Amino acid sequence: MLRQELGTNITAIVNRLASELQNTPFYPDFLADVQTTMATQNFSKERFGTECYEWAQGTSLDTKLRNALYHLMHVQPTLLANPDTPRQVLKEPLTYIRKAQSSWERRLVKCVNSMASELGMPLARRRTKQEREELAERWADLSTDETDLTMIRPVYAPKDFLEVLASLRNPNYDESVEENLWGSIQLPLKVNDIKGLVELYGELACCCKHTGLDESVVGEYKVNLTLADERLLLGQKVVERNHGPLSRELIKSGCPTSLRGVLWHQVLGLEITDKHCKYFEELVKAVNQHELLVDKLIMKDIQLTASNDDQYFVFEDILFQVLLCFFRDTEVLSHFEHSSASPPLAVARGNTPTPDNLVAYPPCGVIPFHGFTMYAAPLSCLYEDPVHFYFTFREMYCRYWYRLHIVTSHTQGAVGLALQFELLLQSCETRLWQHCTTMNIQLLPIVFKWIVRGFSGYLVPDQLFHLWDVILAWESLEVLPVLALAVVSFRRENLMDVTSQTAAEAVLADITAMRVIPLLKLALATDRTRDREG
Repeated sequence: MLRQELGTNITAIVNRLASELQNTPFYPDFLADVQTTMATQNFSKERFGTECYEWAQGTSLDTKLRNALYHLMHVQPTLLANPDTPRQVLKEPLTYIRKAQSSWERRLVKCVNSMASELGMPLARRRTKQEREELAERWADLSTDETDLTMIRPVYAPKDFLEVLASLRNPNYDESVEENLWGSIQLPLKVNDIKGLVELYGELACCCKHTGLDESVVGEYKVNLTLADERLLLGQKVVERNHGPLSRELIKSGCPTSLRGVLWHQVLGLEITDKHCKYFEELVKAVNQHELLVDKLIMKDIQLTASNDDQYFVFEDILFQVLLCFFRDTEVLSHFEHSSASPPLAVARGNTPTPDNLVAYPPCGVIPFHGFTMYAAPLSCLYEDPVHFYFTFREMYCRYWYRLHIVTSHTQGAVGLALQFELLLQSCETRLWQHCTTMNIQLLPIVFKWIVRGFSGYLVPDQLFHLWDVILAWESLEVLPVLALAVVSFRRENLMDVTSQTAAEAVLADITAMRVIPLLKLALATDRTRDREG
């Protein structure tokens, strides 16, 4: 009976994958290529299916199909779940977490509406003809816009979000009976300990050579290559194969700098075509047609973050272009299918709120917060073309970054990563944790802003890219609390001398000189389950 039920579920999942694949932009072009190619083959009618399958193995069509299915399963993990599972459970299994996220969403919507009322601005309005012409003329120089943003303030910052997470409690958790939680996060979620992380990040935990860290000579006979040269040659072969899983395996040992842009595209399943260019042009037209209140929020955020960053201030213009388009892209709404969050809804002025005339606001369903720009800023160093830049950013956000600012029980959500950092600190740096507890010093508020922004703006770009390589290679954000722990461990001696929260913040104020891969290897390769000596 169990085997029969399992077979039924697998069949249902396969059928669902096939059905979903037909709804993707990939399918029409792929079907046309298959039909064109098959017309040139001479298969027998009796063995058509078998011969077709044997012929397709190893061809470019086979690689395209495998890539499409691979990325579909990673972008929409709920497709692999039991078909009988309720949708709301797939989005978030814990009821009290769903309620907390709904409460958080209502709070954000209230803040946006209050801001619109205070400023006397509509949530959206159609631009005048003159405004459209002026915007089109200065599209390439948006950073020179002199719009007064002094009255615009961020809807929230990471510290506000952390306060919400720290206030969460499981109503079914009896502290008098269950194990006590000693940190700021009081949710008994299951997260990986250091042993689990060592097992997860095997290649980082062992002594495998890594691009950017090891530069010893490799090779035999008369030809000697540095590791970077050897990895570049291997990377070029991988790029030619255009196989997502293969590219992912390559970057586990470091990504050749000159190939990072194209390898990230392969890992993310991106192949920029004329359709992408036309789609981006439509988004630009949407920016030109209507002004949104969130436009000012994101412009203010760019001013507060990227414009004040020595690494990214020169990319202000392309950041304006990409982010203004992002907040009008309804394709971003697709990530809500597997997220505990729901998009804010609005109705046009003068209309009665009904299910038929409610629309997502902003169109992408995401309300920006202080630091949101930094999810996009580093990509300006990789991609000159705004189309390549935009779709890479959108894909990374819909796969990873959205989890960092929603209330979810997922292990890669903000609350899970915050809890993981605290538990790692308690188990791996026990004496430091005891010292901080005695002095009433909280390290989580300091490192939480690093985690929520994926360390963007806190590390120099080349080191940040090494970190994001790890995120893409293992498809996991759990490396973020590991790096946070590694940074704290590196500054342990200084932290052991501080006696106040302000002093601790000063010790960890500047981490730009940190080298990511050596810190991660040190954190994962050492037996950290024992108490550290001073």
